[in-house]
Amino acid sequence: MEINWLTDEKNKIEFEIKGENHTLCNAVRQELWNVEDTNIAAYKIEHPLVSNPVMIVETSKTDAKKALHTSIENLRKKVKELREAFSKSK
Repeated sequence: MEINWLTDEKNKIEFEIKGENHTLCNAVRQELWNVEDTNIAAYKIEHPLVSNPVMIVETSKTDAKKALHTSIENLRKKVKELREAFSKSK
């Protein structure tokens, strides 16, 4: 996975995620909305066959990269819980 930073400001980041699609972006976007102080959490894919998704994160006070890191860590915990629950149900 390769990240291309388009905007890198304290309260606003935009970055392209090369080789990814709606699956990852939608999960990260949804988790960003659970992080306090998130004003914008969105992504766009111009064309699914020829373009990469661009994520947009904007916060009021919190550092936007910190909000992104928090959301990714929260998502990681949820995946771990799902994996453990699945293992127990086998």
